[in-house]
Amino acid sequence: MPTLHTMKYATKRNNLFLRVAMGHFATGNCHSNYYIDVVAQKARMSEARAVAEELSSYYYADTVVDTILCLDGTEVIGACLADCLSKADIINMNAHKSIYVVTPETVNGSQLMFRDNIVPMIAGKHVMILAVSVASGKTVEAAIDAVQYYGGTVSGVSAIFSTAKECGGLPVHSVFDPNDLPDYQCHPSHECPMCKAGKKVDALVNCHGFSKL
Repeated sequence: MPTLHTMKYATKRNNLFLRVAMGHFATGNCHSNYYIDVVAQKARMSEARAVAEELSSYYYADTVVDTILCLDGTEVIGACLADCLSKADIINMNAHKSIYVVTPETVNGSQLMFRDNIVPMIAGKHVMILAVSVASGKTVEAAIDAVQYYGGTVSGVSAIFSTAKECGGLPVHSVFDPNDLPDYQCHPSHECPMCKAGKKVDALVNCHGFSKL
């Protein structure tokens, strides 16, 4: 099956690239004119570590992290981030600390839950939420609600790409943002200018990738 043409942009890190495709893309919550391809960052160790090193700089010296909650298949990045945040360093808040890396289960379409043996890794812990992207923020907001419901405290929200500066009252730190793609657009599906102009959707998108229509 043919795929959309993906472009690759270099960043300040030698082993970290921004890969995108242009078109008309639909997620469960919105439509956008770019597909941000983060599969390599999630699956390739060198790129996952580069993402983790970039994100750890926001938390290294002043944020307590006991648990990293991985959304959208970001477990490899989460493990690298836990390693970065627990390195021995005089200014590191989490030096020599064992950091949990966990994933939630999804029930009823969007509600998140944790099994009884996972709850102790959330309850009473400082939890960082790690996502692929933050656009509408609904998935991250569900994660924030779940952490708080199970007795944890959200200490940060991180993503590979984010159009939002904050979500659920918390700042969002990301490796990439719309400044990397100046003409990036994201709209609720019922407000999409491409739909109104009669442009058909090129592909359906979720955290696993895209399916061309």
